[in-house]
Amino acid sequence: MTDHALLLVNLGSPASTEVADVRRYLNQFLMDPYVIDLPWPVRRLLVSLILIKRPEQSAHAYASIWWDEGSPLVVLSKRLQQAMVGEWTQGPVELAMRYGEPSIESVLTRLAAQGIRKVTLAPLYPQFADSTVTTVVEEARRVIREKQLKFELALLPPFFNQPEYLDALVHSVKPYLEQHYDHLLLSFHGLPESHINKLDPTGQHRCEKSGDCCRNATPETLAFCYRAQCMRSSAEFAKLMGIPEDKWSVSFQSRLGRNKWIEPYTEAHLAELAEKGVKRLLVMCPAFVADCIETLEEIGDRGAEQFKEAGGEELVLIPCLNDDPLWAKALNALCERAPAMRV
Repeated sequence: MTDHALLLVNLGSPASTEVADVRRYLNQFLMDPYVIDLPWPVRRLLVSLILIKRPEQSAHAYASIWWDEGSPLVVLSKRLQQAMVGEWTQGPVELAMRYGEPSIESVLTRLAAQGIRKVTLAPLYPQFADSTVTTVVEEARRVIREKQLKFELALLPPFFNQPEYLDALVHSVKPYLEQHYDHLLLSFHGLPESHINKLDPTGQHRCEKSGDCCRNATPETLAFCYRAQCMRSSAEFAKLMGIPEDKWSVSFQSRLGRNKWIEPYTEAHLAELAEKGVKRLLVMCPAFVADCIETLEEIGDRGAEQFKEAGGEELVLIPCLNDDPLWAKALNALCERAPAMRV
């Protein structure tokens, strides 16, 4: 069988570090209603205000981590795509970005023209959120509907607690944990609390800063709560690695705007750890499977500076899974059992 394609989808990146390209990318990203869930007129006004200064600031940040080959996120995602070619035997392996290029629309259109009839859609996000997984699924559905494409679709579900994913994490992180360190921080991408609360079918869920609501989450809560999924990933990983509870912690990064985001915040937590006497800090970012501006610049550069300014000595950023061969095998196993989804 060669008519069953695998479509890997990651977030995306500006085409270059030029301010105009960054502005174009940020506009597409922030105008997504799954990212900023406000009515269109309010969202348009807010994004227009953000785009006054943010593109220049972000362009500088992107330039500080940009590679000769291009955006690290895109380059590493392409390397993973190539690694997957050797694993996925049912048809072609393609890569699309939710924002920027190559677009989901362009890739799905090309696959249809090649006679592909089944596609496994693989959003490269271990945990579930509307602003990651749902927006990918809905964009694929939009393209299929508007272009009248004839596809059967399967969807890779969130894999935050799947043994293959956790084993790949352990394999990639183990060399760093075999060195001396004082503390391991698992820093996940943040999310507005409202994004989680609105998904609760009971309407009763509220995030607690202590994290107890998430650490002891019921299966019902775990099904929709991004923070609970992050906590579960962390606990399972720490258990596999045999890390004592007092030697690891969880925080959330990349806040945008003034609304309430899930806590604790990474920036504040870095300072707290340094003030408590942590000197050599390891940081991993399990919400990302490919290194990007949020890991390389936000943690590796700015986070390291913040940690040192607060009294720490060294922050070591552990690379994401990227194109690790064991991760490619794990991802293939996860994709092979992806269930069918409604188009």
